[in-house]
Amino acid sequence: MTKPKIALIIGVTSQDGSYLSDFLLEKGYQVVGTIRRSTSTHQPNIEHLKGKIILEAADLVDQSSIDNLIIKYQPDEVYNLGSQSVPADSWSHPFYTAEVTAIGPLRVFESVRRFCPNAHVYQATSREIFGGVEGIEHANESTPIKANNPYGIAKAYAHMLVEVYRKSYDMFVCAGILFNHESPRRSLHFVTRKISMGVACIKLGIKNPPVNEIGEPLIDAEGKLHLGDLSAVRDWGYSKEYVEAMWLMLQQPTPKDYVIGTDTSYSIKDACKAAFDHVGLNWEDHVISDTKLLRPTEITAMKGDYSLAKKELGWQPRTFMKELMEIMVDSDIKLLKKENK
Repeated sequence: MTKPKIALIIGVTSQDGSYLSDFLLEKGYQVVGTIRRSTSTHQPNIEHLKGKIILEAADLVDQSSIDNLIIKYQPDEVYNLGSQSVPADSWSHPFYTAEVTAIGPLRVFESVRRFCPNAHVYQATSREIFGGVEGIEHANESTPIKANNPYGIAKAYAHMLVEVYRKSYDMFVCAGILFNHESPRRSLHFVTRKISMGVACIKLGIKNPPVNEIGEPLIDAEGKLHLGDLSAVRDWGYSKEYVEAMWLMLQQPTPKDYVIGTDTSYSIKDACKAAFDHVGLNWEDHVISDTKLLRPTEITAMKGDYSLAKKELGWQPRTFMKELMEIMVDSDIKLLKKENK
């Protein structure tokens, strides 16, 4: 009997980590996922995976915890999905963002180099590395790096290290430059999930809505959903599909970085309209822009050109913004109905 491949997923409780676990289990992998040490056992994204994957406590700020896992499991593939992943929070937590999102990947690369040099490594990069680039409508693998927030700068540092480790140590390390990707497993720190949960709360008349990233109720006393800059534009895809691209990158004969997106773009207003339309409501009656939720700087509008991924990986998006928002709204309505029985 052939021994199954071992995949180590750093950050398994994230939306990407949980979907990637689902995907790899179907492929016959043994999956080891890292969680941060905590007294809380509430991990909704991976509840269905408990007993199917191995969970280990580790942290990107603790080199020894990463080393121990690499030594213990000798993984065939390592997926580093862990980070302080909220760009807006990087302004209020710049030191933590740098430590986890920039230096964290360095710890992973060093651990693999020293203890398991033949492993294939995937590093989660972000379109935020292109943050302030002007005059480019379709970003590809050659688009210059011009990050304009602490999160994007931390991701850019890690992204540039990928090539350093490829060239300096002949390691199989690649980066996925992923544009915004969402799902029902997104946290409420992200605007698409705030929209879908807000729609569900308003539609169902929920009196005690969850709180947003600044600790205030998602829906105020007047029934309004508070969001930031409604004119901000993003390229939104489906996380469940994007994890397939991660895996495909590690199956190639040589490591290479790829842009993963939908090559479309929509404003937050567009996302609101799609979500509220789905339940027969007018978004303009229920949404307001709140200055407390604005970023100090906004990234430029840009679409993710996935043509290289399509050509070399055979990957392309199948779900686009409108359908994605409908999936998320339906999921949150179902979740709230279950919780409020």
